[in-house]
Amino acid sequence: MPQLNKLRTALPGMPGKNTAPPASDRLRTALTVFFALDGFLFAGWVVRIPAIKHQTGASAATLGLALLGVSVGAVVTMMLTGRLCRRFGSHPVTVACAALLSVSIALPAQTHSALTLGLVLLVFGAAYGGMNVAMNSAAVDLVAALRRPVMPGFHAAFSLGAMVGAGLGGLVAGGLSPAVHLFALTGIGLLVTAAAGPVLVRRPAPRSVAAADGGGAPRRPAARTRGAVLLFGVIALCTAYGEGALADWGALHLEQDLHAHPGVAAAGYSLFALAMTAGRLSGTALLERLGQTRTLVLGGATATAGMLLGALAPAPWAALVGFAVTGLGLANIFPVAVGRAGELAGPGGVAAASTLGYGGMLLGPPTIGFLADWFSLPAALTTVALLAAAAAALGYGARDAARS
Repeated sequence: MPQLNKLRTALPGMPGKNTAPPASDRLRTALTVFFALDGFLFAGWVVRIPAIKHQTGASAATLGLALLGVSVGAVVTMMLTGRLCRRFGSHPVTVACAALLSVSIALPAQTHSALTLGLVLLVFGAAYGGMNVAMNSAAVDLVAALRRPVMPGFHAAFSLGAMVGAGLGGLVAGGLSPAVHLFALTGIGLLVTAAAGPVLVRRPAPRSVAAADGGGAPRRPAARTRGAVLLFGVIALCTAYGEGALADWGALHLEQDLHAHPGVAAAGYSLFALAMTAGRLSGTALLERLGQTRTLVLGGATATAGMLLGALAPAPWAALVGFAVTGLGLANIFPVAVGRAGELAGPGGVAAASTLGYGGMLLGPPTIGFLADWFSLPAALTTVALLAAAAAALGYGARDAARS
């Protein structure tokens, strides 16, 4: 039977319901749960940012500096996580970071100054960054072993988790204090980690058939490969900048600038995450129909139009429509860019592009904070549209790399 399962994996056209051993199915389910948990916890934090801002008495600029703690903690950890994954394996690192993220999410609600908020966000950012690199590395290994384009499904799970987390946050925003809400998320996160973690810890990352046979597609010259990976990493950065900006500043824009109810403001990110989820669930079909280049260009153009509406609309309902359109546009750009980097340079390419991409997600919020203090929050949010347009242009410029 092991030989038959291996043969079915190697020959996707062979009859059978599954093309991978049951262990790979269990790994896929567990990894999907961790992607969803990551989005759920992150969204649970971001929808309480307005309340935390009020609790700490921070201005837009000082809040931006405090949010920089997430960026610094995440980027530093991302640079180290690759080594940790090579030494201990991506599965145990994913579980450890999930546990740390679950614990650290309760810390911001215990702070009463921008300085202490920034310090605890260093820990939160370290856990968030480490978990994202580790679980993406695990996903790359599993995608290669399955020989199926399932990466958009993992990112759809992240978006679905974010939608649920933001929706739950919106429901409890008026009734629960941030401390109670975030402490409850700690309990949920630890329970989910305890339930799904053993599946990852007990099984090493699967090897693809090509890797096992020593085969695979020929590699480009190193310098050309690095340039292509950098290009796709920048595309990921441009779009992740928008996701991070909307996560941290979307609710505040609706509540502060458009005077929306706190529940409606929290629903802004939930609607954005719902659109992201829908876009990613249809990502494989879209790629098969349009190809990588058209998907990147169309997505960037759509997000540009949506974010201009979301940032400059005079009414909350119009801004919500803009957020939804932005989510649809951005949905598949990051998975396509990171996946293409992996095709070009293997897991190392995924790690590099992911680090650039998540760096954009985490550096975007403090940048928005400074621009909001200098100009206004709506004006600052238009930079999301600007970078989405840049991603579309870069995606068109990368058409040769996408075809090769």
